[in-house]
Amino acid sequence: MLNKQEILRGLTDTLILGRLYSKDSYGYEINKQIHQKSSSLFQLTEATLYTAFRRLEAAGLLTSYWGDGDTGARRRYYSITKTGKKLYRENVNDWEEFSAAISGLLEL
Repeated sequence: MLNKQEILRGLTDTLILGRLYSKDSYGYEINKQIHQKSSSLFQLTEATLYTAFRRLEAAGLLTSYWGDGDTGARRRYYSITKTGKKLYRENVNDWEEFSAAISGLLEL
């Protein structure tokens, strides 16, 4: 049986970059989107999510800033960089190739 967490581990960075591709967001919202868009199949732990944010920011793929706390709790927002967008597109292309190859291998 496939271990969904193992699959998710290899895709975490790409999933986060994808959620940030068109708009800045914060951790809870990103995780909620991943959970919803995967039909509840994937959900990141808080530790995994924030470790990934630190790693992506250190690599220059994300930047972060504190949002305005006027509407409640002050949140750290994340924004994808040009380098992050480039890597995201490359990863999606690689995934599409990989997925097509695996699908071909799994045909009965």
